[in-house]
Parts: sequence; structure tokens; C-alpha cells
Amino acid sequence: METSALMSNPTYNAAIETVAPATRDRFRLLVLMLFHITVTCISLIRVATYQTYVPYDPQHLLHAVVVVAAFSLVSILFAVVRFSFGYFVGFYLYTMVLGFLWMNSFTRFNYNHGLGALSAAVSAIVFLLPAMLINTSAKQIFVLSRRDFERLLDLILLITVATFAVASIYHFKLVSLGRMYEFRDELQYPAVIRYLIGIAPNVLLPLAFASYLALKRYWRAALTLLLYPLFYPISLSKLAFFSPAWVLAIWAASKAFEARTVAILSLFVPALIGVVFVNITESGPLFTYFDVVNSRMIATPSSAMDIYNDFFASHPLTHFCQISIVRAFLSCPYQEPLAVVMKENYGWGNLNASLFATEGVASVGLYFAPIVALACGLIVAIGNRASAGLPPSFILISASILPQIFLNVPLTVVMVTHGTALLFLIWYIMPRSIFGQASHFD
Repeated sequence: METSALMSNPTYNAAIETVAPATRDRFRLLVLMLFHITVTCISLIRVATYQTYVPYDPQHLLHAVVVVAAFSLVSILFAVVRFSFGYFVGFYLYTMVLGFLWMNSFTRFNYNHGLGALSAAVSAIVFLLPAMLINTSAKQIFVLSRRDFERLLDLILLITVATFAVASIYHFKLVSLGRMYEFRDELQYPAVIRYLIGIAPNVLLPLAFASYLALKRYWRAALTLLLYPLFYPISLSKLAFFSPAWVLAIWAASKAFEARTVAILSLFVPALIGVVFVNITESGPLFTYFDVVNSRMIATPSSAMDIYNDFFASHPLTHFCQISIVRAFLSCPYQEPLAVVMKENYGWGNLNASLFATEGVASVGLYFAPIVALACGLIVAIGNRASAGLPPSFILISASILPQIFLNVPLTVVMVTHGTALLFLIWYIMPRSIFGQASHFD
């Protein structure tokens, strides 16, 4: 009787209806994460067939599976935590560390493999906790009016065109993706133009695209995507070449799925396609896709952690002297950028690396790397607070390029050179009122 009465209670039924969908969503996300982890490992096995910098030895497969399975428990976070900027970036960095732990089980480099794996895993966890869990809103002391915000967007388009025009005076080269590395060393720009080339396509244009969609200015949204091709001949960057398609894909996916699912799919689907392609053919456009996505985009950042662990096991730490401001006050054992140092020692081209390798392993070593990772997580959490109140899909689209950049360059470079700090500021001051009931982002 009591059970029947309880089940007929409208309040009880409403609570069940509220809880059940959330539980189903978490289960689906967890299953998706497990598929993603599996495909990531399979992808690394296939990459190892063609790239010597990715190690694999079937004799150590069981060890690798156990390590990855243990680290996979961290993926529960992505099933239960709500979406934020830190969620988006954290997922990409989690995947990178997962790849490193896999490679660490097979690596031929001579460093403390156990300590390296433990340091990376702990660093990832202490980074993710603040980056994903600190998402309370920060009170807006200053807010742009809708009119002023629209003027800011127009200014972004003007700055973008001006950057291209001035940069073209110094360098403009239309070459294929395969030949762009032959000319990249020729790129020499004044500091202001160099910064704008990093900020405009990676932060300003995605922000403008998402904002014009919210304002229902669809022609201007389209214009922002048409400006992207201008940056390839002046930057000779694959990221600049593929960015418009990437931003469009994120936008299209956000129309069909919620933000957390889109974040996971944004790596899972490209990796899965690459694995399918390489099993079809080992030449032609399909294999080129596998090389660009599975090798360069996904495997290389993890490999960079492996290489940095090896190098700094037998070389002096930087103590952050790779940062120009720090270098002005401290002597530095390296006169060239770390990317060049790695190229000279390993011969695989300029090799930048993420915050875990650069601010962590290279700067303070394996023992103190988790402390630095925690600080970096707190910095990323500033973006969560600055963007609080914005629709998840808006954050997803306006920050769509940044997670890939986080995989390949230090946090200091991401924040300044690529404009992440500027994005935080604009998120903070932009009017939330533009997301009305008729908004695209409902």
C-alpha cells in the first residue's frame, strides 16, 4: 500500500523523471569514453607501424593494458561533471596523457619509466580536478552593451583583415601542405603581427562566428569562415588550413548533441575514421588522412611527453627559463627554444609540447610536475568562471580550436601568444542578454 501510494505521488514521479535521464546520459558518456580509449590505443598500435617515434612491442601489451585500464577510471569524471571550458581542454589533455602512458609501457628511451608514468598520471588528475570542478560564476563588474559588443565583433573582423594585409607584405606563399615545411623557416614578422597571426584565427574568428550565430547575423558568421583561408599562406600551418572545416563540424555536431558528447566525439570520430582508413589502404588520400589525424594530431603530443622525459632525465631543467620574461632575469642552459633543442637532439623536426611536458617535466622535473599541473588547472578554471552563464554550445564553438593547441604548446604560449587570456576577458564582459529565447544556442 505504502509503495503504491509513493509511486502514485506526482512529486515522486517528477523526481524519477528528472533523475533517470541524467543517469542515462552519464552511462552513455561513460560508454563513449570507453570506446574512445579503446580506439586511441588501437590507433597508437597502427601508428607505430609507420612512425618510429611511437613504440610498440606485443610482449609488453598486457602491462600497457593494465596501466591504461587503471587510468581509465579517471574517465568517470567526464561522465558526471557538467560541461565547461576546462572539460573541453581537459578531455584532450586526458587523451594525450593516456597515449603517453600507453607509449611509456613500450618506450625505448632511457628514463625512469615508472616514475614518469606516475608523475604524468598524478599531474593529469590534479590538473583535471580544478579545471573541471571549479565552475562557479564570477560577478560581472563590467558588461558590454549589445551595441558595443556588436562593434567589438566588427573590430575583430577589421583586425583580421588588417593582419592579413600587413603580414602579406612580409610573406605570402601558396604551397601544398606537403611542401609548407620547406618555407616555414622563412616566416619573419614584427612581434605585433606574429601575435595577431596566432590570436586571430585561433580565438577571434571562432568567437566572432559563434557570436554572430547568437545574434542571428548569419551572413557575417559566414564571412568569418571565409576569412580563414587568408591565414594559411601567411602562417603555413595545417591548423589554419583545416580550421574552417573544424569550426563548422563542431557547430554542426552541437546542433545534434549536447556539449559533453560533442567534446568527446571531436576526437573519437576522427581517430576512428583514421583507423578504418589505414585498414583499407596504406597509400593515397585515405592514408594521408591517417597520417595527419592519427599520427600528427593524436600520437605526436603523447610522443612529445615521452621524448621530453628522456631528454630531461639527463639534461638540466629549465626552471621556466623558456619563458622570455623569466629568461631576462635568470641564466638559461638552453639558448634555443626547446622545440629546436629537441630537433637537434632527436632529428624529428621542431617539437613543441604541452604544459605537462614543458611547464612540468622540462621546468621542474618529474617530482614537482604535479604541483605545476595543479597551478595550470587553476588557471584554466578561470576560463570556466569567466564563461559562466554562457550556453555550453557557445563555449564549445568559440573555443573550438584551443584544445588542439593545448596539446602542442605550453600553457604560457596558449594563454598569451594564442590569445586564450583575451578570450577569457571577452567571455567575462560579453552580455548574456544576447542569448534570448529565440537564440540559436537554446
